[in-house]
Amino acid sequence: MKRLLSRIAVALAVVAGVASVAQTDARAQSEPTIKLGYAKCAHCTPLVLVPEYAKGAKVEAIGFNTGNDVLTALLSKSIDVAQVTYLHYITALDKGFDVVAISGQVEGGSQIVVQNDLPLKENDWDGLKALIAKYKAEGKPFRVAASRGNAQDIHMRGAFAKHGIDVNKDVQFINIPNPSDHIQALRRGEVELICTVEPFATQIVQANAAKLFAYPYDQAAGNLTNLMLTRSDVVAANPKGLESTVKAIVDIDNKIAQDKPLWVGVITKVTGLDKTVAEGAINNLMPDYKMYRKEALAIATMMRDLKYISNDVSAQVEKNLNYQFLEAATGKPKTELGY
Repeated sequence: MKRLLSRIAVALAVVAGVASVAQTDARAQSEPTIKLGYAKCAHCTPLVLVPEYAKGAKVEAIGFNTGNDVLTALLSKSIDVAQVTYLHYITALDKGFDVVAISGQVEGGSQIVVQNDLPLKENDWDGLKALIAKYKAEGKPFRVAASRGNAQDIHMRGAFAKHGIDVNKDVQFINIPNPSDHIQALRRGEVELICTVEPFATQIVQANAAKLFAYPYDQAAGNLTNLMLTRSDVVAANPKGLESTVKAIVDIDNKIAQDKPLWVGVITKVTGLDKTVAEGAINNLMPDYKMYRKEALAIATMMRDLKYISNDVSAQVEKNLNYQFLEAATGKPKTELGY
């Protein structure tokens, strides 16, 4: 009898174990999944932590070279959530694409650098205008570069316009899509000026490949940079996955704002750059998960004035800012989240 009872107890334990495993598998299978794309820049890299921080969803974080690549992946439905910029958001709406903004992430990260031998000091815009005029008088192009379609491009164009420099007439614009190539373009003397992104901007200055000219935030776009986008079909089909993802982004922003070594470690891991570069880069970055409605509308107006877009998309810009996931993640109304 004892032997029989022992066998029964073992059998029950096995059954209980199988049931526990089955329940765990069922929970795992019931968890929503999200594919998240991000660009390999300093303010984008904290998104590699989303899979760890996301509760109630399985998130896969996928790195891309540029924001344009990330947007393409979102529109082709290869990913569900994309870290891009306000410029990408507005450009996509101008082209009639289905994009929905669900949170901010990190702002800043832009820096204008110039060749070391140019007779320019920091923020010497009058000197820059005079130098551009001198080049024009001598029949030489004054070459400026950025990664077209990224926040740094619109920051540079807005700053130039504010200081009376016409990007289409006064200078020669050169598109260098991958920011990691900016340092070599400067070293080879292919451009006089670049507006680039962190941590590559700090790398350029620390390596003495160029010198700081300005932080181009004194224009309509301010320091607004990153924006998290999805599509309306994902909002309808996977709201729980989006809610978990946005909550993770909020938690990560709060964490890296206090834990600089964590942020530095993530930057060095993703970009392969030195710790000193990462430490310098984060001084030009501001974690911020809010979405700024009025500023987004101002950016749309500036982009139209610069002929970057062809339509007035103000109504779409406002309509497609979806605050429901930020409200759920923070417990705050949208009036406290940038609306």
